[in-house]
Amino acid sequence: WKENTSYHGEYRFAKEKHPNIVTFWKIIEEEFTGEERSRLLQFVTGSSCVPPHGFKALQSNDGQFRKFNIWSANKIETPLPKAHTCFNKLDLPIYESKTDLLNGLITAISFASVGFGID
Repeated sequence: WKENTSYHGEYRFAKEKHPNIVTFWKIIEEEFTGEERSRLLQFVTGSSCVPPHGFKALQSNDGQFRKFNIWSANKIETPLPKAHTCFNKLDLPIYESKTDLLNGLITAISFASVGFGID
């Protein structure tokens, strides 16, 4: 998953070494259950399953291969993580603590399982 992720916005230069991204992957790898990882994948890509050929085979709505994308987001404008499933894109606010990031992710994937929302 991590190897097939691209980073944008404030995450672009530090990539997986940005403190928020380090915390994100620690949460995914060490704290999330398999169910929560599946729900996060569903939230961001529209599918709870990894493609048969792995994360390198994620597709966008136009059928093109598109990596899992993490974009930085302003926490004031976007207090919770926001997904764009057509593009495998996660807008991830820059949180001040691991607890805030964990709570934001849990809240986002929990609401996502209830139904569709309107921006």
